[in-house]
Amino acid sequence: MTYRVIQWMTGDVGQVGVRHFAENPVYDLVGVLVHNKDKVGRDAGEIAGIAPIGIAATDDIDAMVALDADCVFYTPIIMDVDTVCRLLRSGKNVVTTSGFFHPSPDFRGPAEQIRQACADGGTSFHGGGIHPGYAGDILPLTLARIVNRIDTIHVYEVVDVLKDAPLDHIDWMGFGKDKDTFLTEPTILGLGVPFFAQSMHMIADGLGVTIDEVTAAEIGVATAVEDIPHAEGAIPKGTVAAQRHEWTAWVGGQPLIIFHAIYVTAGPDRLEPAWDWGGTRYEIVIEGDPPTELTLKGARRPDGTMAHPGYDWTAMGAINAIPDVCDAPAGWLHHLDLGLIRPRGLVRP
Repeated sequence: MTYRVIQWMTGDVGQVGVRHFAENPVYDLVGVLVHNKDKVGRDAGEIAGIAPIGIAATDDIDAMVALDADCVFYTPIIMDVDTVCRLLRSGKNVVTTSGFFHPSPDFRGPAEQIRQACADGGTSFHGGGIHPGYAGDILPLTLARIVNRIDTIHVYEVVDVLKDAPLDHIDWMGFGKDKDTFLTEPTILGLGVPFFAQSMHMIADGLGVTIDEVTAAEIGVATAVEDIPHAEGAIPKGTVAAQRHEWTAWVGGQPLIIFHAIYVTAGPDRLEPAWDWGGTRYEIVIEGDPPTELTLKGARRPDGTMAHPGYDWTAMGAINAIPDVCDAPAGWLHHLDLGLIRPRGLVRP
């Protein structure tokens, strides 16, 4: 069976989608929606860095809503719930990397809108990604299957920003700011706690327990002991060059799930204090019986180099669910509803 799909936006994640849909015979890419006026009219393959595929990008939302398709792969950074509901009511399933993927208490309002739109259109909605949406929820639950007792689950996201993230992360994450200023202002990761908390609620739901509350610990900061140069300038000496965030989900008065987000721009010899968190990776640690650990990171290439495939993981964690979502009954389908995803078209000549 072939699934007709629309790619909604062509940023880093959306471009992965265009490339995959062009290569995988399971999918028929029928439309590409863009926001940037400079992309309108260009071939979607060209936008995604591959050969032309014969589909011109458009910014005509009404035309995309009217287009015959089985699924929309919706990849803006922030979800517009009204637009997603419009797509669902038009008879198109929606798979997204844009925030919502588990019906946690923080998103009761949008959840009801989405469920009603699914009912109206006879369609399904599913959200996924890498974190949240895979590393901090599916992997811990997968690992839990082989242990006897769980005391605490730790999820570490470690990112070497200058090596494995876009340079815009420097500014919008607050690197290069005065330490005291940084600690008194809202942070991007702090504002994102409700989205990461979805993973915590999914783990709790999977384990049959209920989260009492999610709390945040004091943010940790390391400063640069010297200027740290990058392609667009430098992080000045004495300013924020690394940050650590920690959030805890409490169950029965005890810390059950702890998320650690560590973003650094240099090694320990250039930081004060001299943090040494190693390379970019996701790390799941279960304290219990037996203590168990799982690490997810990019693989080393034959030439010895290693890259973090973050955008590929983000896109494919959702894309590979599209057939199962399209074939499932209508409604908001989270990971626990779908169970083990059966990726299709990955093995090809």
